[in-house]
Amino acid sequence: MIFLDKLRAAERQNGSLLCVGLDPDPTKFPSRIRGDASKIYDFCARIVDATADLVIAFKPQIAYFSAHRAEDQLEKLMEHMRRHAPHVPTILDAKRGDIGSTAEQYASEAFERYGADAVTLSPFMGFDSVEPYLRREGKGAFLLCRTSNPGGDDLQAQRLAGIEGQPFLYEHVARLAQGPWNIGGQLGLVVGATYPAEIERVRALAPTVPLLIPGVGAQGGDASATVRAGWRSDAPIIVNSSRAICYASPGDDFADAARTEAARTRDLLEFAKQ
Repeated sequence: MIFLDKLRAAERQNGSLLCVGLDPDPTKFPSRIRGDASKIYDFCARIVDATADLVIAFKPQIAYFSAHRAEDQLEKLMEHMRRHAPHVPTILDAKRGDIGSTAEQYASEAFERYGADAVTLSPFMGFDSVEPYLRREGKGAFLLCRTSNPGGDDLQAQRLAGIEGQPFLYEHVARLAQGPWNIGGQLGLVVGATYPAEIERVRALAPTVPLLIPGVGAQGGDASATVRAGWRSDAPIIVNSSRAICYASPGDDFADAARTEAARTRDLLEFAKQ
């Protein structure tokens, strides 16, 4: 099954647009295991098991693992998700952006070592930094387009004088992902929930590609505005929430609290589709 098919199947089966981001920070773990990086897998696996029937995808952020020398725990977590939530696609949030043999190695890391269904990429170095990922049949790649951080304006909101119509850089990335770069139908775009007008603009320029939308929850993005701007019945969106779900409770009931918050957010997103 190709990534896009798996994504649509998860949306139907779980009735969800919600992606749970797995950003394990041991300093925020429940008091019994707080500060213990050896418990990263245990913490994340509990979150996965509690929410697997409520989500369209899981998105582990690789830096939270590698910073604690926990890549082996990430491998174990990816295997856990394949066994216990095989219908839910996994997006490795790595934001890679290199070329040539280095890009090929990063692609192998994402898809062969970790077995991810999709990966996030920076398109700044051009198509040859993206193409090695597209050789992996059935896999997906999400290009940073209009990110939720204020500093995104520094580049993404600059106009390109050498291109007809002088589009913003993020608009140009959206057109490339919808058109000439999307040779196998594998590309998606990352658009922050804090910019609903830009989500709507990206959707107009890229009407069929999936949108990965971080920034709902702790970052303050409006879930309803996000859905209205980006969701179309034939074009999936993946609305990510990480901290608001994973750290919904500081106690031993963290997994139950995560499920409650995930269900609340899932239902809010579904209501906005009506």
